[in-house]
Amino acid sequence: MSNQSPIPELAQDVARLVTSMMGQIRPRLVQAAVTGRRGENENVRHQGNFLSDFDLWMHERYKELLVEVIPSFIYASEEDEPEVVGSDPDPDLCVLVDPLDTSELAVRALNGYTHILIYSRSLQRPVAAIVGDIFHHVQLYLAARGEDGVDRAFLITADGDQHALTRSSAPPLSRALVTNYLMRPAERFGPLARQQRFLDLLSAPAADGKKKGRIGVDFGSISLCHIAAGFTDATLEIAKGFATWDLSPGQYILHAAGGTTTDLDGKPIPLDLGLNTLPEITNAMNTRQKFIAAGSHPLAEEIRSAIEP
Repeated sequence: MSNQSPIPELAQDVARLVTSMMGQIRPRLVQAAVTGRRGENENVRHQGNFLSDFDLWMHERYKELLVEVIPSFIYASEEDEPEVVGSDPDPDLCVLVDPLDTSELAVRALNGYTHILIYSRSLQRPVAAIVGDIFHHVQLYLAARGEDGVDRAFLITADGDQHALTRSSAPPLSRALVTNYLMRPAERFGPLARQQRFLDLLSAPAADGKKKGRIGVDFGSISLCHIAAGFTDATLEIAKGFATWDLSPGQYILHAAGGTTTDLDGKPIPLDLGLNTLPEITNAMNTRQKFIAAGSHPLAEEIRSAIEP
């Protein structure tokens, strides 16, 4: 990334920070995988969720490094209560962080992601989001608000190649690749498996008689980033709901790429997260959202109409 890049400077700076963090954590995660020493901790804040030494290290390290890019901000991480960082007692920017998403798989060197959303309290909306993929060549998914007020999305490879994300993926459901975070057998996979009408429509023959619909597994914000890039067509969460730090970074990136994210009633999920005060930020960090995200509104609506309450 350079001064000639269409990506705003703040987003470039945070993207470089995320890339550096991934470079530091990647060998540690591989070492954990091959030795079986995964550093698991008791998760007091989120009972039942996997928590490792690596999550906690990244939480603290992000807080230290972000000050070099943003002198004052509210730091809202999955791993602790929101806090003001820097000399300004009431900073405009709130930085939402999920230091290590899918950490249960990251310590097996399978999948690992890191999320940052920069939210302007005065504008009541995000101004930048970066989702990093620790183990794959497509390394960063990014969205930012330009000086012209337009949100734009990009992906960046490990080689530094940048690609603008503007493609709208709009197949019918019978030809779509739809993903879901279906890893937990009872909490996630069971509710999806009971959606017989949805599965029947996804399995229906296309115009050429072939069954092209597919269901796949995906995770957190990265699932919405994959739609933004056109790698997948839609994702849905109908069981437990996603926490703010899992949904919002990917939602903003998908929004900037021209996609859509709605609730299960078909209403668009707003970008305004209501992060006005520390209590409101705490509340937002403790809420969950069920949703459908897709490259096009017609596909999102087709999925919504197929889902049974």
